[in-house]
Amino acid sequence: MRFVLLFFLVSVYSNAQVVTDSIKDSRYFEDQFYIGLSYNFILNNPEGSNQRNLSYGLQAGLIKDIPLNRAGTKAIGIGTGLALNSYYSNLVADISDEVISYSINDDITRSKLETHLIEFPLEFRWRNSTEEEYKFWRIYGGIKAAYVLGARSKYDLDDISEGFKNTDLTKFQYGLTLSFGYNTFNVNAYYSLTDLFDGNASVNGEVLQYRPLRIGLIFYIL
Repeated sequence: MRFVLLFFLVSVYSNAQVVTDSIKDSRYFEDQFYIGLSYNFILNNPEGSNQRNLSYGLQAGLIKDIPLNRAGTKAIGIGTGLALNSYYSNLVADISDEVISYSINDDITRSKLETHLIEFPLEFRWRNSTEEEYKFWRIYGGIKAAYVLGARSKYDLDDISEGFKNTDLTKFQYGLTLSFGYNTFNVNAYYSLTDLFDGNASVNGEVLQYRPLRIGLIFYIL
């Protein structure tokens, strides 16, 4: 699947470049830095598991704008960025002799899974902007691929605090994205099409099939 996505990205970029070359005399670009803050929902919870505390996400990066028409109202955006996502729940990860095990504990003070990713968004962009107008409505939809650079599990119970590097996550992740709004402030959503865990993690005999859904705000800065 990752090779199909890579081929798709290259094809889109090549085709978009041909289009932009043909309108080079009138095009303008909306190259943008972005910063986002989200609440991270966990879907497909195993029986007895639920979220706790504030599961949050942070993202930042740069998107290259490739206009598709002379008016500049349609474009392709290709970018790269970094993200940090935290998930709090009553699912406890523990490690012994380099083997990670999972349990559900309602008495836990805090249990967190934190991931660090490099992301590659690909967007189809519609906006009613012009070369002179920088405040405009936008709808950006697309896909986002990501590679997990590292992950860490940690829990606090009474006076015990344990943390370790978690290697049970799916390294290559991707999902659908949607952003819409006016000017700098925009609503942003991401729905993962891959499980958070790689299929080797289970609790009480049930394979963990967490699917992240992130909803929040994203700020575009020219």
